[in-house]
Amino acid sequence: MGMSVSAGGSGRGGRGHRRRSRHHGLMSEINVTPMVDVMLVLLIIFMVAAPLLTVGVPIDLPETQAKAMNSDTQPITVSVNQEGKIYLQETEIPIDDVVSKLEAISKTGYDERIYVRGDKQADYGTVMKVMARISAAGYKNLGLVTLQEQDQ
Repeated sequence: MGMSVSAGGSGRGGRGHRRRSRHHGLMSEINVTPMVDVMLVLLIIFMVAAPLLTVGVPIDLPETQAKAMNSDTQPITVSVNQEGKIYLQETEIPIDDVVSKLEAISKTGYDERIYVRGDKQADYGTVMKVMARISAAGYKNLGLVTLQEQDQ
């Protein structure tokens, strides 16, 4: 039984071992497991938080048979709750300030899409006053927000 040994030596103290450690000493691989874990946690957080980011005024919307509309941008929302309080997005405003506030925040002027959300227990006259003021100010792209009717 014979054994072959190279001239440089392959033992611990030999020159061959030092050369190998120089070439293979640094690990150049990226460990992606922690990054995937962080991304999954962020995904779950955003999935839970996204429904909470919608308009925060609690309103019991009426149901209709109309289909949902597709919209790419965040629309301006005017809400009327059951007590008759008026909200622009999530901020309560008096009825006299509706038009001036809309003019201040509308990006595309009178072509801006404005959604009116009225609680089904709200006074019909209050919802119509809000819509009339918005329409009289020149905004013609109004929409009423409802829930899709559920079959019982």
